[in-house]
Amino acid sequence: MSECPYSQDPSPTPRKPEAGCLSLEEELSFLEEVHSGKQLESRKKACTDAVLQGASAPLNFDELSAAGAIAWRNHARCIGRLYWKSLLVRDHRDLEEPEAIYESLCDHMTLAYNSGKIRSVMTVYAPSNKDSEHAIRIWNHQLCGYAGYRQADGRITGDPKNTEFTDMAIELGWEPPKERGSFDLLPWIISGRSGCPKLFPIAAAAIAEVPIQHPEFKWFADLGIRWYAVPVISDMCFHAAGTDYTAAPFNGWYMGTEIGARNLADSYRYNLLPAIAKRMGLDKRNESSLWKDRALLELNVAVLHSFQISGVHMTDHHTASRDFMRFCQNEEAQDRKVSAQWSWMVPPMSPSTTPQYIMPMQKQTRSPDFKLQSRAY
Repeated sequence: MSECPYSQDPSPTPRKPEAGCLSLEEELSFLEEVHSGKQLESRKKACTDAVLQGASAPLNFDELSAAGAIAWRNHARCIGRLYWKSLLVRDHRDLEEPEAIYESLCDHMTLAYNSGKIRSVMTVYAPSNKDSEHAIRIWNHQLCGYAGYRQADGRITGDPKNTEFTDMAIELGWEPPKERGSFDLLPWIISGRSGCPKLFPIAAAAIAEVPIQHPEFKWFADLGIRWYAVPVISDMCFHAAGTDYTAAPFNGWYMGTEIGARNLADSYRYNLLPAIAKRMGLDKRNESSLWKDRALLELNVAVLHSFQISGVHMTDHHTASRDFMRFCQNEEAQDRKVSAQWSWMVPPMSPSTTPQYIMPMQKQTRSPDFKLQSRAY
């Protein structure tokens, strides 16, 4: 066991998510979309032999790319799966050291941003290893995130979701800006086979942010709101062919309500609706005035408008819902049942105006897929 104080988790290597739910034969069935005939038999045997011996499946690049795209297609919490075939998979399984992974992540951010034409990218690092005590982990939930600073009076400056991570980053040596603000980008924390976390400065040159303004309310810009352009999920496990890739960051592009109806609006996040309602002159004394709804609408208008004028690709929830229905139709044509989780497929704003609101859904166990895993800290 490492003496690092951040490596005392009795189970530092995350459990295999939903282990035992699928047979190894089912785990490898995705190879049928890559190979056929004797080559399929040969590749299935090679992967089966390796996994049964406790090793990772020896997927080649084409197989890994297919597994990544199919994992996106299978993921029950993603509404944007119509574009699953477009995923760019980067095979960085040779990288195990935090320094090398950091450089690779900088490249990932640049590729994904793509001058505002957001590109879906996944970078796969070395998988769990039976001979190593620790799995490779990226400790950030997303590669971009804003600090949450605890104040003496109990209030939080910034994003309350990230207070614990912010405390840990500071303890590891991160120095926040002299004037701590509401939108200070957090550093990256990466651990390799040793399990000890290493702190890396945010790749500022690779991170694009969008200042939030409103097409009609000029005072909106005075609120000083901004958000990052690319949502790169970095703490989930990519599971394929009986193998866990505990560090495999991936991104799509934003749906406006993710920012405007959740991140900036939730009372336990930035809670901006009261401030916006006040600027709009709305009556907040009674819920029946629908001041929250009116403020929420204008906040979402501002988010969509700001990304558009900044040249950063984003979709609205009505377009995303239409795309999801097309995805479902495509899957039905291929005789594949869609795995979906209703609370993630129905947008948090005006849900009843979307076609999937009344659609029955069921989350199913699939592989390849992206799975939740135990936190790295």
